[in-house]
Amino acid sequence: MKSNLRFTLGSTGMQRRSFLQLTLAAPALAYSLPSIGAGTRLPKKSVLVRAGQDRTGQPFQFLEATFTVKVSGKDNGGACVIFDTVRPEKVGPPLHVHKQLDEWFYVLEGEFKFQAGEDTMRLRAGDSLFVPREMAHAFVKTSEGVARLIVMHQPAGTMEEYFRAVSKLPDQSPEARKKMAAEHDTLLIGPPLKPD
Repeated sequence: MKSNLRFTLGSTGMQRRSFLQLTLAAPALAYSLPSIGAGTRLPKKSVLVRAGQDRTGQPFQFLEATFTVKVSGKDNGGACVIFDTVRPEKVGPPLHVHKQLDEWFYVLEGEFKFQAGEDTMRLRAGDSLFVPREMAHAFVKTSEGVARLIVMHQPAGTMEEYFRAVSKLPDQSPEARKKMAAEHDTLLIGPPLKPD
């Protein structure tokens, strides 16, 4: 849809003509935007998860980290899933890609090395990183002691189910996880990062 909207800012804001054009165009703009949450059933009450607790009461171990689900995709019509992860060891996932999921990371404690696309960067407590879908990425804890990392996938997809299922595999090698990962929008394409 092509628009001839023109905004002219003066000392009193938009001129009357621009305001009228915007008013006339608003219904068309609203019609062309996708509706948010269409067809999804949202919860009728809030969901509280206490400190150190998992949404289902079942935290799990994966890649030598303890995962607690703070927001499940079941809580929000599949919009996102949020994990709080406690990481004592200097390990991380192999280089991987999500075709349909964006991923966001927020460092609560410790330091991490991340690769996102061609960029390698160091993140410390308070830093966050957004990785869009289809971008190869990996990370590894680099600091001593325990570190904590919040990880969000948007939309939720089946990441919670994948992490819970793969955490029960006796063999945690990338080779053993590769097929199951691909079934959950996670393509393992390279080795893990080294914490050097």
